[in-house]
Amino acid sequence: MTDMLRNEFRDNETIGEELSDIAAEQEAARTAPPPPPAEEEPRGKPRARRIAFLILGLVVLIGAITYGVMWFLAPPSEETDDAYVNGNVVAITARAAGTVIALHADNTQAVERGATLIDLDPAQQEVSLEAAEAQLGQAVRAVRASRSAVAEGGAEIAKAEADLSRAQADYARRKQAAAQGAISAEELSHAADSVQTARAALNLARARRAQAASSIAGTSVAKNPQVLAAIAAVREAAINRAYMSIKAPVAGVVAQRSVQLGQQVAPGEPLMAVVPLDALWIDANFRETQLADLRVGQQATITADIYGDAVTFHGRVAGLGAGSGNAFSLLPPQNASGNWIKIVQRVPVRIALDPKELAKYPLRVGLSTKVEVDTSDTSGKLVATSTPPAGGTQESLQASSEVEAEIQRIIAANLGGDAR
Repeated sequence: MTDMLRNEFRDNETIGEELSDIAAEQEAARTAPPPPPAEEEPRGKPRARRIAFLILGLVVLIGAITYGVMWFLAPPSEETDDAYVNGNVVAITARAAGTVIALHADNTQAVERGATLIDLDPAQQEVSLEAAEAQLGQAVRAVRASRSAVAEGGAEIAKAEADLSRAQADYARRKQAAAQGAISAEELSHAADSVQTARAALNLARARRAQAASSIAGTSVAKNPQVLAAIAAVREAAINRAYMSIKAPVAGVVAQRSVQLGQQVAPGEPLMAVVPLDALWIDANFRETQLADLRVGQQATITADIYGDAVTFHGRVAGLGAGSGNAFSLLPPQNASGNWIKIVQRVPVRIALDPKELAKYPLRVGLSTKVEVDTSDTSGKLVATSTPPAGGTQESLQASSEVEAEIQRIIAANLGGDAR
């Protein structure tokens, strides 16, 4: 037992000595001076680096000087990126009620002017046209009957005049006989009554003839008011029949098609739209502080986001808006009420584009663009002169030559031998 304790004590002394040695080594490491830093090997050539930095600095300096000179010598201009493509959106509407039986155009499709877009059911309009043609024939026959009534009235007048002459001669003979006492006074009275009756019959015949002549006097059959009214009804029915085929008023691209096959449409109902892409313009919204030097006719350069800087459009200032966007908004601001904060307003400036460039690089309504206007020439006008509205003209829909020929045929067929 004593030996075991002695050995254990000897082991503890050994461990203590080892711990003391470790602590002495750590203390010596902390107090020892740091080793000298290792020498770094030089990277590259210092002279070459200095030359490179010098060249780079010269390039930057030359570029800055060049930009400054170009900016100083460049002509004055105004630019904005608050600019968008705009154009006419021609609404296609129905002129008469009908049911859609055919659609010949759809969105994104290009159409030519006069091309058929929509067909409506023409059955009801054809019936109306046939009824109007029948009424025209009846009107011609009625005029013929009036002419016959005039001729008949002339014959009745001649008969009444003969009867009156006979009654007057009979009355004269009876009056002489009554003076000699050959006939009674009653018989003479009857003779006088016959004269009055014959005179009344003559007046009635003349009135009937005048009444018959009043409807045809001074006109031919084709110019008679009754016939002209019937002709107008035929033309109206023919025009309504033509409304069943809806055609494109301008050449362009179809957009906003809402009509469907079999739909019952009413007059004035919007069915689709046609956008003429060859007559677009730019609405550039310049700040009011940029308008001092803007004039009508100044040259402008335009870049569209759809093509980027690779394509540059050229245009000219066509006109300046009559007011700011806020002034024509649905709810214009009321600066006279409540607190007021000044906000720089923007005014739309119309930029006309080159049709040839539009044909080569088509644009679409609503695309974003960037506009720069050369304001070096300020001799132009502030307001554009009056010009016809954009979009061209549209001919009025009249009865066709076939309809006019049919009218003349109906008149001739019902006129018979009376060509007057």
